[in-house]
Amino acid sequence: MSSGSLTDRIKGDLIPAMKSGQGLRVSVLRMLLSEMNYKQIEVGRELTDEEVTGVVGREVKKRREAVESFKQGGREEQAAGEAQELEILQEYLPKQLSETELAAEIEQALKGIEVKEFGPVMKVISPLFRGKADGALVAKLVREKLGL
Repeated sequence: MSSGSLTDRIKGDLIPAMKSGQGLRVSVLRMLLSEMNYKQIEVGRELTDEEVTGVVGREVKKRREAVESFKQGGREEQAAGEAQELEILQEYLPKQLSETELAAEIEQALKGIEVKEFGPVMKVISPLFRGKADGALVAKLVREKLGL
């Protein structure tokens, strides 16, 4: 691991959280480290910051979906708990692009692509915004730009 890596930051944040009695933060960071460990076993080597960001992104997506599900089911207390976990996890993602910034960047990226079919376009566009924006939002904006 390189010094100052995202993995080091997450591990480093765990101890102060434990010492200051931040139970939820400790729980979220331990879960995140566990998921990172599973991924590390899967790939058979140390994770790059990009891979760690991918793990964090998957956990963020799970929390967003859980918040929606709980709200739809009228379970506000559980939704609030998931939202708190979501906030903690988002601290470990790169700054997310606003919808306006994202739309402008997608517009630029589409100028260099001749194909105007959703699937092939998403194969090119998705990696550009991985970790920088929610995949569902990227897909929605691409559909709008393609007129689908």
